[in-house]
Amino acid sequence: MIDNFGRKIDYIRISVTDRCNLRCVYCMPEEGVETLMHRDILTFDEIIRVCRVLATQGLKKVKITGGEPLVRRGVANLIKQIKDVDGIESVTITTNGVLLAEQYQNLVGAGVDSITVSLDTTDREKYAQITRRDEFVNVINGIKYAQKQGKVRLKINTVPMNASKEDILSLVEFARDYDTDVRFIEVMPIGAGVDCDSFTEDDFKKIIEEKYGPLTFCSEVRGNGPSVHYSLEGFKGKIGFISAVSHKFCDSCNRVRLTADGYLKTCLQFEAGVHIAGCLRSGKTDKELLDVLLQGIAQKPKSHKFDQKDNLENRELRNMSQIGG
Repeated sequence: MIDNFGRKIDYIRISVTDRCNLRCVYCMPEEGVETLMHRDILTFDEIIRVCRVLATQGLKKVKITGGEPLVRRGVANLIKQIKDVDGIESVTITTNGVLLAEQYQNLVGAGVDSITVSLDTTDREKYAQITRRDEFVNVINGIKYAQKQGKVRLKINTVPMNASKEDILSLVEFARDYDTDVRFIEVMPIGAGVDCDSFTEDDFKKIIEEKYGPLTFCSEVRGNGPSVHYSLEGFKGKIGFISAVSHKFCDSCNRVRLTADGYLKTCLQFEAGVHIAGCLRSGKTDKELLDVLLQGIAQKPKSHKFDQKDNLENRELRNMSQIGG
């Protein structure tokens, strides 16, 4: 699939639920958000159908997200069925890690290609402040279990806010002894994230290199998305940076998102896209469904405008948990 700006679209991030067992400050308000009715959430069969239809047009990579995807029963079976779709080469998942240890073997058995855990600090008290929940021990145990098992590639995504140098350096340490990539992400000014401050990629690099020496660019492709990776001497894993704000990568954006209630979303910052739930549930043929999906992809903007915070038309107002990570 080629969009109107010549970009090849071969990657979709699919939210399977808007529910989450954490309340991260940059993702949703403390009281949570009004959740979708069960009947409004796409079924697994509907999700698989979307993957199958898009795969005929070059879709190759699928990321399962939420909310927190592991709170939806049977998500490992969904991964297995998507893996069986002709043309799909990679199915991965992003999780907050709370349920990782208990579901790791099911994910591996389903054939998941990689697991990404979101973790913003290694300080238990700070973790509770950021997530508004005391689940730090479960997350750390899940990461350590996955590292020792080593059956699929593990990545850690981190969005340090108001962090100290020690916070950042302690996160880097996850990449020292295991083939675990630690990826530092700039806060996306979406929903609750609009009011959050964050480090830039250059900030991260300066802190890391002062402690561990030079970061060496790694040309190896280590994911489906925009992360740029570097090596550190003596480390088994890589250090990555996803810097949508300071190092814009819209010209190479290869993805769209599907929300839990069936909205095909083409850019994080804007509402551009199409609702497909009705099409899925009204007896439309695969050809008719594909036509609607391609109409949505045709609306993909040329770029975000995160540097323009005011007076933007069609700006996304929902929180990240409602959009899909």
